[in-house]
Amino acid sequence: MKVNWRSIPWAKNSFAALRAACELSDITFNEVDSPENDITCYSLNSVNEPQFRKEITNAECITIVGGPHPSACWREVRKYADYVVIGEGEFTLPALIAMIASGSDALPAGVVSKDQAVMPNHCVFLPSYPPFTKVRGYTEITRGCPFGCGYCQTPHLFGNHMRHRRIDDIERATRVIPDIRFVTPNALAYGSDGIHLRLDKVEKLFRALAGRRIFFGTFPSEVRPECITDASLDLIKTHCVNRKIHFGAQSGSNHVLQMLRRGHTAEDVMQAYDTCREHGMTPVVDYIVGLPYESDEEQRQSLLQMKEITRGGIVHVHHFTPLPGTPLAGMPARTVLPDVKRELGRMALSGKATGSWIDAEARYFKIDEDQL
Repeated sequence: MKVNWRSIPWAKNSFAALRAACELSDITFNEVDSPENDITCYSLNSVNEPQFRKEITNAECITIVGGPHPSACWREVRKYADYVVIGEGEFTLPALIAMIASGSDALPAGVVSKDQAVMPNHCVFLPSYPPFTKVRGYTEITRGCPFGCGYCQTPHLFGNHMRHRRIDDIERATRVIPDIRFVTPNALAYGSDGIHLRLDKVEKLFRALAGRRIFFGTFPSEVRPECITDASLDLIKTHCVNRKIHFGAQSGSNHVLQMLRRGHTAEDVMQAYDTCREHGMTPVVDYIVGLPYESDEEQRQSLLQMKEITRGGIVHVHHFTPLPGTPLAGMPARTVLPDVKRELGRMALSGKATGSWIDAEARYFKIDEDQL
């Protein structure tokens, strides 16, 4: 039985991880640009899902669809896909492919078909699976997040408890990679519960990777502002090559941050900015404009903080997109004020602002190289 993976730029890391997991069950993937027999697998998010709906509907093969959007909207997706994988796929996808090959109709946990639904009853133990094998991706070191930010799908996909890959496994996987970049919701939370940092474990990770080019707390991951301290930046400057630190502010309004359940304040953001500058690091700071809880005054308050950040850093700005499976799902985005748009445009022309506050798809299909 031939198993294919639909090539989608956004899903390259998912392809690397799931291909590695399937290899443990002697299942190999063939990357394709259109659905082919016998099975074609897709990983979709909420922005690109409409682009593939017709293709999947008309596919003359068995289709398996997973990813953030299908996990949250499986009732909708099973109307046109043969199978939907909910949540993590390392265990579920090989089990589903084996079920199909055997001719059985007993769905594994975490799989939905057109007439059956078996909810997930497990989470993935990361040390059981390599992050990638022949098809290389970024090295995922942590899953899960204890913070329930209203706009974020991470805790709904991976849970509220952080799970970490072992240092020995990380070292082994990255031997073939000249530049090591990590996938994690909060790089500085490695080895911890996500709230009480364990910088000793971060340092142990760095020492295990001594002699390599390590990028930490920057693309494709980030850190939280309250994690940026003299001690944490000293570690990064000593062991890593990046001199940019990427962290999330999301809003300059304490009221909006509280409503989002961010778990930090606007003052924490500026403290993190100051600490970065004191250590000679350039802060790259995320913001979301057009949030449902945001008044016109609060949107302008965010803009004022962005202007402060751009004195010595870069802001990365997006217009709010309500994602399914999150507390803010279904809530409409507010309009970005004309004066805010103008100022963001000026920042972009001067190289101080990146992202997209007009086109939501840009966050999924474009990589901002200046963040690296």
